[in-house]
Amino acid sequence: MELCPSPLGLEKEYATLFTTDSLHFLHELISTFDEEVDEILQLRVSKKAQLDLTGDLPSFLESTTHIRRDPDWKVLPVPSRLQKRHVDIGDLAPCDTERFIKALLSPAQGIQVDFDDGNCPTYYNQIKGIYNVFKAVHNLFPNVPHISQAPVLMLRPRAWNMVEHNMMVEGKEAPGPLFDFGLLMFHCGKALFEQKSGPFFYLSKVEGYMEARLWNKIFVWTQQKLGLPLGSIKATVLIENVLAAFEMEEILYELQEHSAGLNCGIWDYSASFVNKFGHRPAFLLPDRHKYVNMEKHFLRSYMDLLVKTCHRRGALATGGMAALLLPEDPLSDAYRRVLASVTRLKLLEITAGVDGFMVYDLNLVEPMQKLFKGHSEGDNQLDQLRNDVTVFPEDLLSMPSGGVTLNGLKYNIAVGVLFINAWLSGKGHFFYKGQVEDSATAEISRSQVWQWVRHQTRLEDDGRVVSRQLVTDLIKELIMDLSPHCGSVRQRLHTAAKMFQEVIAKRHFPDFITTYLNQDHTFLSSQNTEPLQALEKDLRRSKL
Repeated sequence: MELCPSPLGLEKEYATLFTTDSLHFLHELISTFDEEVDEILQLRVSKKAQLDLTGDLPSFLESTTHIRRDPDWKVLPVPSRLQKRHVDIGDLAPCDTERFIKALLSPAQGIQVDFDDGNCPTYYNQIKGIYNVFKAVHNLFPNVPHISQAPVLMLRPRAWNMVEHNMMVEGKEAPGPLFDFGLLMFHCGKALFEQKSGPFFYLSKVEGYMEARLWNKIFVWTQQKLGLPLGSIKATVLIENVLAAFEMEEILYELQEHSAGLNCGIWDYSASFVNKFGHRPAFLLPDRHKYVNMEKHFLRSYMDLLVKTCHRRGALATGGMAALLLPEDPLSDAYRRVLASVTRLKLLEITAGVDGFMVYDLNLVEPMQKLFKGHSEGDNQLDQLRNDVTVFPEDLLSMPSGGVTLNGLKYNIAVGVLFINAWLSGKGHFFYKGQVEDSATAEISRSQVWQWVRHQTRLEDDGRVVSRQLVTDLIKELIMDLSPHCGSVRQRLHTAAKMFQEVIAKRHFPDFITTYLNQDHTFLSSQNTEPLQALEKDLRRSKL
């Protein structure tokens, strides 16, 4: 095993996390499962190639029909602290100590402690974030509730597509999720279990039941190594890939002892259509701001199926995250509009039967808890079996009608460029036009621009073709608009713009923008500088 030295300023945190015992544990964990991680990544490539070569579409698997038809199996009931989680705080990068403490002090029932979508995985951020979780679990933050009384921590390690560049095990870079999971479990797993507050996880970007099976094996192995009872670990799987939508019951089946349910979210899921079928004209995804929302048939079918599947098997169903930010003045029209918009969308999820959802803005926690309490009964909605729902493959695969607007194209370009800019500054999210943007919105944004260029789509506004040149021209406009706000970081924004142009012009669609950036020399070399502040165009204050 080779481990890079501590980032500047984190020597104490580094020494706490990387002990002889923890390194032995990490080495054994990673070397035990490394080949299987490679196998599931190869299986993804194989599935994609098979779909491309045959032109087939996914469907419910014939080989697992017996699992879906068996009415008797259920997941194990979750511990009491997971029974009622109406409103969690989402996208919380734990390296942001100030926001993490604010969340621990909040009335939220849970915190999505995010090493994935809302986090930029620099070495500094990973070590700082894991150490902050360690401090919270071991009650080392002053004036913060005991871990058994604070909002429950839902730990989200990186997804399978990410690697940890700063650790080599048996001559290979370590899988990012095993690095995160291993350190969190070694230092916090037993303490969380003893306090009846975990260990609880979110599993990102799972594409099928074989990946759930691997996670289950990892959980069983880890519990045995750390002396924890079978089923101590509970995990919520994010169904943010269209292929996984056809294997939801099988995913729950594989994680029966360790399942905390499934989660649905709009943007990574929508982007996965471009990833898997984006080169097919029949799967052209229209302007997301004008034509794509959870009320559209393909997304509503996915949410209804997720709720029905979970509740049939005794598992919790979690909705997505509200990204909108409340304006400061609660008496303003803008405040009322934002609150009304979030209320309408979250009421849709509550009515569908979800057991909880997330918000980014801490000021939305109490209004959304009140909304949940007013439109549901009890700790959760597991009794809502949704027997009225029948979902066929064509329901999940029907694209919404609509075209491309100039405003939609400009917005997607802005989100894509500014996300790369944020990553180059060591940030995993940023604020733009009144909402938080992270890798999920960056994923759908760059996916749509790539797809619209690929299919030479015409704008509804004036009939212009969405071409690489048009995108380049609009990027120049964006840079000019933002330049007065950039100050000394103007060059970084230009670099981000060039990198975005590369991504949307690729002949073959890069599977994940985070993978693309994480392998890029520009991003890797940027980690050698001191952590910088991300560009925040219209929201200068910290949104805590």
